[in-house]
Amino acid sequence: MTNILEAIFNIVEIQNFNVNAVYSGRNRMNGMGSALESYVIDAFADTFDIDDEPSRMKIHNENFSWLGNQNNPPDAMIKGGDAIEVKKIQSLNANIALNSSYPKSTIRSKSTLIAKGCRDCETWTERDIIYVIGNTSDTVIKSLWLVYGSIYAAEHETYELIKNIIKTGVNAIPNVDFADTKELGGVKKVDPLGITNLRIRGMWHIQNPTKVFNYLHSKSDKDFELVCILPVTKYNSFPIESRTKLEKLSKVGYRMSEVQVRDPNNPANLIDCKLITFCF
Repeated sequence: MTNILEAIFNIVEIQNFNVNAVYSGRNRMNGMGSALESYVIDAFADTFDIDDEPSRMKIHNENFSWLGNQNNPPDAMIKGGDAIEVKKIQSLNANIALNSSYPKSTIRSKSTLIAKGCRDCETWTERDIIYVIGNTSDTVIKSLWLVYGSIYAAEHETYELIKNIIKTGVNAIPNVDFADTKELGGVKKVDPLGITNLRIRGMWHIQNPTKVFNYLHSKSDKDFELVCILPVTKYNSFPIESRTKLEKLSKVGYRMSEVQVRDPNNPANLIDCKLITFCF
């Protein structure tokens, strides 16, 4: 089964970051965001060079239990493995828009924000999540950051507390007819005719990993860079074959090192991690 180490190996090997060229003619390019998601899925499934769509679909089916929609996280889930959430930005240091879904250290099946298809795709309760942030032009991937949620976001309860305080405060407003909603709040019949409703939604953003982890990596002067940060405990959980592939990789611009990152739940603690970079 695939994993993040296999994806990194495949990206370093292919050395093709022009997604317009890669996906033109496959009838799957509905804008750059969709093309970036397809590129990431191909990296994990090792299907960059497979043009026959039925063959691609079969390999994707063997590797993934969920390939999602644009409205609900995650974008993909590896069978028995990690969830993947892909975010596209066109400004290198732009904040990451998460819309109504707060940052996730892990993804939980009981979350009301995930699709039923994802909840039912396997028997599962909680999975690690990989945030894949791509800085793109209209045709080319300039950088790709892969960061585990466990070292990027705080525990779920941190965000739930804020969400619940706001929701409780909104519902405490007197003389308002509230609607039952999964959002922060909903008000019915705002006007005298009773024909106007108000939705109150959270719009979450998180700082770009280029800022969050700027003490580990600075932007290179190359056309493309890949940066991956993952806990050592996670790295060691992958099959020895996958680890050996990366440890023996000897491409120009490729490097793996040991680093420490601040614990999102307590910055006084440090977490041992692997920093993997590829600048091309």
